[in-house]
Amino acid sequence: MIAFEEITAARERIAGAVLRTPLVRLQLPEAPAEIYLKLENLQPIGSFKLRGALNAVKQIPRSELAEGVVTASAGNMGQGLAWAAREVDVPCTVVVPESAAETKLAAIERLGGKIVKVPYERWWETMETSTTPSASGRFVHPVENEGMMAGNGTIGIEILEDLPDPDAILVPFGGGGLGVGIASAVKALRPNVPVFAVEPQPAAAFTASFAAGEPREVEGTQTFVDGSGSPRLLPKMWPLAREALDGAFAVPIDDAAAAVRLLVNRARIVAEGAGALALAAALAGRAGSGKVVCIVSGGNIDEAKLRTILSGKTP
Repeated sequence: MIAFEEITAARERIAGAVLRTPLVRLQLPEAPAEIYLKLENLQPIGSFKLRGALNAVKQIPRSELAEGVVTASAGNMGQGLAWAAREVDVPCTVVVPESAAETKLAAIERLGGKIVKVPYERWWETMETSTTPSASGRFVHPVENEGMMAGNGTIGIEILEDLPDPDAILVPFGGGGLGVGIASAVKALRPNVPVFAVEPQPAAAFTASFAAGEPREVEGTQTFVDGSGSPRLLPKMWPLAREALDGAFAVPIDDAAAAVRLLVNRARIVAEGAGALALAAALAGRAGSGKVVCIVSGGNIDEAKLRTILSGKTP
């Protein structure tokens, strides 16, 4: 897990640049639990990624930033790193899979980031090796970087300040950095509060791995939930996530779409697919009937996908 001292240092490092997002009660009498939403979709880039990216970049010596920073991202980390690079006035390049959402790519470019599209397998190779021939600069890993995870952990501190006695916390799981960061903070402050990962059912590698007690690969069908789920785990993240998290749930894609729709219609909150996964699990009763905190990790969803969901369909 990430040392609590690193998380508190991250909080000081990013203060003033990152929003302290609200924790709000979802007014839904028919829900099986008392649900609270941690609204990271309200960050300036529409995603929690700003926390970790800014913390990581601010720890890099200026002498190592001459060529700027580089990352691999499906979109949200690219925005976070582009924002952070702008804060310290260095270039940013983002290697993205060819299937990346256009809404997220346009946002990266608005923030001054340069985009390099590559096939999915080459993109994943960049994630595994932390290197890429497609760009030069200091590589900032979107998941494995401990500064990233420490920045993510600041969310856990904020949750417990606003709600000292949650019964469970549900976190969308992409690469694992968000879950490890939040769980590290929560375990340091409230060791008995379980933190669970949530993935989309066709690409729930961590859920399968947690159940088996060892890393497992799954089919990994791509869905509209582009910020979460993968066919396999990053090797470094498996031991960290297994230690930090208390379990994992896989939710059907239709349930994720229904949760996006519910958030818009009942709470006027826009979430992307990954941002609605935790709520989908909570509504299915996966975390019990007590006080359940759901991380709404981001709100960067393509308009076309959102229109499809609001029409009652799944993209």
